[in-house]
Amino acid sequence: MSRFIESDKCVNCGACEGQCPVNAISEGEGVRVIDESICVDCAACESVCPTDAIHQV
Repeated sequence: MSRFIESDKCVNCGACEGQCPVNAISEGEGVRVIDESICVDCAACESVCPTDAIHQV
């Protein structure tokens, strides 16, 4: 399992990126993206997202 960011809900605030312990989140084209190959599914990012854009796959 891992997390994904709904691009239509993401406001690119960066709150999630600072919470990721494995640096799996980076800025994409106007939204944040999660590198599923290194995501450890800790959900730290999901709990700080102000728009509830992050979900478990």
